[in-house]
Amino acid sequence: MSQLAHFQLMARYNAWMNDKLYVAAGQLSPQALSEDRGAFFPSILATLNHIAVADIIWLKRFAEHPACSELREVISDLQRPAALDQLLFDTFAPLHALRSRLDGHISDLVAALTEPDLEHVLAYGNMKGVPAQRPYASLMLHFFNHQTHHRGQASALLHQAGQDIGVTDLLALIADVEPR
Repeated sequence: MSQLAHFQLMARYNAWMNDKLYVAAGQLSPQALSEDRGAFFPSILATLNHIAVADIIWLKRFAEHPACSELREVISDLQRPAALDQLLFDTFAPLHALRSRLDGHISDLVAALTEPDLEHVLAYGNMKGVPAQRPYASLMLHFFNHQTHHRGQASALLHQAGQDIGVTDLLALIADVEPR
């Protein structure tokens, strides 16, 4: 499986898992979503906001790739978050709408990339303005890994609130292969 095929799988997994999280979160009251549960990002809502914040930050960076002019256009209206713990929305519905939009952009980004595009070295500044230059493929790997990490936290918080999101394993999206 090529690097690109792996990222396409991760984009599918990202959208699938976010849908599961948001369906479960949508069953909760605003109070339950905002309740401090003692996590790094204290509440379910804060954790879901953080995932969206990080996705916007990375999509803005990824859009600087020479092959990503279309992404640059479709996310131009999104403001770059000022902090990793920024609450983009303090209510569920607009955050859910943003999440759906971001997942569409992520899928479109990965669908538009080619293997040679992944070899590009991306120059960017971190949240403190410190410059960095890293391979695009490695940054994509970090991007998807970061989402998985925080979705795991959100899943645990949802479980505390009585919501079971079901199967979360990437394996659920990998087809069984007939022996040769």
